[in-house]
Amino acid sequence: MSITAIIVIFATIWFLALLVCLPIGLRTQGEEGTSVPGTPSSAPADPMIRKKVVWATCAAIVIGAPLCLYLTYGGVSIRDLDIWGIM
Repeated sequence: MSITAIIVIFATIWFLALLVCLPIGLRTQGEEGTSVPGTPSSAPADPMIRKKVVWATCAAIVIGAPLCLYLTYGGVSIRDLDIWGIM
């Protein structure tokens, strides 16, 4: 497995994990009772972006590392995925 494939797998898992983490623990300005002028009441009061980026990175490492190791050391090869017998 090339370094490019590892980066692509990590980036894909990271963005998916971030999208899962974003709504967790979200408190809107309407729920808090304080609204910044010019923003809707559904805007987040404290989005906690740093914390969620750290969680997404940890999740990507925990999920991506075993996946890359499995693909690199013979868990699945291209011949296993050849359903039409072309290889």
